[in-house]
Amino acid sequence: MKFQNTLTGQKEPFVPHQEGKVKLYVCGITAYDYCHLGHARAAVVFDVLVRFLRFSGYEVLFIRNFTDVDDKIINRGKESNLSSQEVAERFIAAYYEDMERLGVLPADVEPRATEHIQVMQDLIQKLIDTGHAYATPAGDVYFRVRSFPDYGRLSGRNIEELKSGVRIEPGEDKEDPLDFALWKKAGPDVPSWPSPWGDGRPGWHIECSAMSEKYLGLPLDIHGGGQDLAFPHHENERAQSEAASGKTFVRYWLHNGFVRVNQEKMAKSLGNFITIRDIMQEYLPEVLRFFLLGKHYRSPLDFTWERLQESERGFKRLLETAWQTGQALENQKWSATDLPEEIDREFRTAAGLWRESLEDDLNTAAALGHLFSMNRLINRILDQKKWRKSQQAGEIFSAFLDELETLGRILGLPFADPERVLSSLRKSRADRKNIDPAEVEKLIAKRQKARQDKNFEQADLIRNRLVQMGVALRDTPSGPVWEVE
Repeated sequence: MKFQNTLTGQKEPFVPHQEGKVKLYVCGITAYDYCHLGHARAAVVFDVLVRFLRFSGYEVLFIRNFTDVDDKIINRGKESNLSSQEVAERFIAAYYEDMERLGVLPADVEPRATEHIQVMQDLIQKLIDTGHAYATPAGDVYFRVRSFPDYGRLSGRNIEELKSGVRIEPGEDKEDPLDFALWKKAGPDVPSWPSPWGDGRPGWHIECSAMSEKYLGLPLDIHGGGQDLAFPHHENERAQSEAASGKTFVRYWLHNGFVRVNQEKMAKSLGNFITIRDIMQEYLPEVLRFFLLGKHYRSPLDFTWERLQESERGFKRLLETAWQTGQALENQKWSATDLPEEIDREFRTAAGLWRESLEDDLNTAAALGHLFSMNRLINRILDQKKWRKSQQAGEIFSAFLDELETLGRILGLPFADPERVLSSLRKSRADRKNIDPAEVEKLIAKRQKARQDKNFEQADLIRNRLVQMGVALRDTPSGPVWEVE
């Protein structure tokens, strides 16, 4: 297994600090709004990572935090006439709802910043005692960036270049513009806690350093998050944790790429801010998950509604083949006919490749590509009556369904239950076109009866009526399959 380590810029063999065990920390949400596409991508990517590590035999301890005190939460509370706690609770609850629908498993521990104030204060005091941080007369505490010579390495930034773009804001009493807040003095009408430096609250960066060390110990094997967190959040985490401990903070840094909308950065100011809930009003959550896994996690992902539709069609093709294969296994009487040797060979080759793809820096796009290769071979067999009945085909059908089920568990996709998901997909697409699925099923049943009675004129009339409704009908060896065009 290999991962692209952001710190080194290299793809490195994965060797955890303790054999057979993986300590994994992923930055969670700041709970002030509904989750957007970027949150969805990070959550799904690291959910697959956890699933695959466990599938591969590792014992994984997975921590994902909630930031439940922050300027954004405070401001949202003032806008909504709510306390910061009420805002955070509302959007943490919404997060859990979204993640459950997306099939994202909960982390083993999901700590909240406000429950770990003392742990953060202890770490801040350690940094002060070692000369890496200082308290101001006003009650703020800052980290001395220049006290950590390796600062900027994770994000590939030069400290002098950073300094040229930073200014000290009014009210800040920093020694250096680069220094960042570990503790913020209390302002009017904001949450605060007593501390040795005066009432205040923690800075954003210190919470992840404190909580990750508390639950995992150092070094962490993997620290993950979106590319936007590499600087300054993860850069600052690394600096303060290694300055305080004198140890390596993280062995492997993994960052997923940005999500863009129509090739533009997603932002409320641009009117292209899309939440998970916006998408799930129109599409099944399984379709969104399939779309997110269709690109390598480090690559930028460009969202358009048309691309989401393409993903839905691809997902549906796999499910339809799985359903037809299951039907063939249930109803078929096998013959001794042999399949062409190249089909059997190609299938066996493709079946072994998806795991290699996931071991190569969690390449879900390549893994799905191998699945589609198997899918095409299965459809070639299904399309040939002679091949479809062979005992060898039955063995390949069983192997295909096993591969689907295994990869589905790792990717969090319901390939093992194609009939249910296909029904949900048809209903979802029918709802978008204001088509009644019950009426479609009734017409298909009538057409089947007409075909059995050899009333082909009536059967054609019904098919034409379905076409007029916007329904495409396809006859397969396992029965008619319909979809909304």
